[in-house]
Amino acid sequence: MRRITLLSAATATALAASMLTGSAVATADGTADSGPVLDTAATTYDHPGTVSVTAHSDHPITRITAHFTRVDAQDGAPEAGSTADFTQQYGEDGRSGVWRAPVHLAELGDYRVTVDLEDSSRATVTGAVSPLKLEYRTVLAVSEFTVTPAAPDYLHQRVTLSGTVLAEDPRTPDTAVPAGDVPVSVDGRHGRRVATTGADGRFTTSFVPTWSSDDLTAWPVATAAHPGAVTLGTREARQVTAVAAPTRFTASTHALDLRQGATGTVTGRAEIQTAGGWQPLAGAPLSLLGLDADGRTTFLAAQTTTDEQGLYTLRVPTDNPAPTGELLLGGTPFLRSATQPFSLHVAYTTHLDLWAALGDDSRLSVSGQIYYGDPRAHWPAKPTVTIEYSKDGKAGWKSAATLPLRIRHNKANIQEEFATKFTAPPDAYWRARFAGNPDLAGSTTKPVHLRRYATRITGFNVSPEPVRKNGRLHFSGTLQYKPGGVWKPLAGESPALYFRARGASSYRFVTDLSTDSHGRIRDVVLNAVKDGTWAVAFDRQTGPRFLRSARVTDYVDVR
Repeated sequence: MRRITLLSAATATALAASMLTGSAVATADGTADSGPVLDTAATTYDHPGTVSVTAHSDHPITRITAHFTRVDAQDGAPEAGSTADFTQQYGEDGRSGVWRAPVHLAELGDYRVTVDLEDSSRATVTGAVSPLKLEYRTVLAVSEFTVTPAAPDYLHQRVTLSGTVLAEDPRTPDTAVPAGDVPVSVDGRHGRRVATTGADGRFTTSFVPTWSSDDLTAWPVATAAHPGAVTLGTREARQVTAVAAPTRFTASTHALDLRQGATGTVTGRAEIQTAGGWQPLAGAPLSLLGLDADGRTTFLAAQTTTDEQGLYTLRVPTDNPAPTGELLLGGTPFLRSATQPFSLHVAYTTHLDLWAALGDDSRLSVSGQIYYGDPRAHWPAKPTVTIEYSKDGKAGWKSAATLPLRIRHNKANIQEEFATKFTAPPDAYWRARFAGNPDLAGSTTKPVHLRRYATRITGFNVSPEPVRKNGRLHFSGTLQYKPGGVWKPLAGESPALYFRARGASSYRFVTDLSTDSHGRIRDVVLNAVKDGTWAVAFDRQTGPRFLRSARVTDYVDVR
């Protein structure tokens, strides 16, 4: 008989890794052993009080024994129990598959599992360690989960969810009892609801669907009454599918001509078809949708809800004009949609964007774009955009430059551009303003605060000098900025370190450094490889507040 006994924890771990990778077990003489191999041994959740072993061998497996030791037990502690009453559950023959056996342990908890295996060739493995553990715990399972009605309609919209949670102790299998005061999570593709079981284990909750269909499952949640319990939800989802009824409506007008800022009104009556004929439709949404040239919905312009008599008043704003659109009734899971054409003419909204950056030389670079959204709009003969500035960004705005728009397209939703550069105050708020005309509304960008401080690096030093090849180099120095007339330390920033080898024509970037609360460069240690000049500058991550510093250098002789 070939026999392998695993005596130490290290050996057990190595064998477990070997089994997971499919490696053959090695015998003492170094020959390959094609005997039994344990894959896993773990809890059988849907059959509390049992363990499932997955294994394979070149010959039918004839004997399996599983041993259990508490996970929290000290080394050398006796096993808590074992089982050898295995029956194959899956697999066409005894060479591979899943075997299941009952487990009888005195205490609930988690247990390490080791397994002894033997096949028909009498090859054996003793003490194979499972990569998984046995979770010998109470199982909370949902049963009798029902959804009523499964096909709700407009007159019966509320859906009730109910079921029972049973608790089964693995020490007394097949004796499930109702589990009271257990939270149950009912999950769907469109949301989650939580109910709590009563003393009889029953739970109930309800909702009104906001989607045409959903798939629902129920899962119990472990509580203090069942600490560490294994929770099992419904095996299959319950489907809810809403039934939609036909609708229709009238509208007082199908076209409005409004100026920017005005509000138009559309009134009418909505109805629903029932078994008794057409009746007033109460509580239904009616919307105005803007459409693109292909007739596809692009945005919601206005919405209202019908009253108890099915009457509605739709107020149409002009901030989202819909030159071509439709009135839509319904759009809920219980109502078939009904539509009617609609058009709206307005004084068209403009959209203005500004990008501004203050350079190291106090030159302000300004660029931007402006466009309108309606194809019936057009630009005036000589449109301009004004660049303005203010000290506090709230009042006292002054004109700094008036820029002509370069009209290249004159089409809806295509940006026209503007740009310029000029010397600017070092600390100010900036915005762009388009005055507009009778057909185009004016627009103004949000203020942008631009402020820049000068920076410098003092006391830069690389030590030791000279240094042996591959010796350790240390870097020091202080980063400062000048918010007024006095240089102050600049903390928490990232000056960059560069190196130019002797004979080279340019520097190469090495790394970003950092500064402490006193602006001092945090020590970084690098190996000295060749002669050359080290340089540091605050020029890679200065942000919008600081100017770039000049590079400071230190030459190092490497011997």
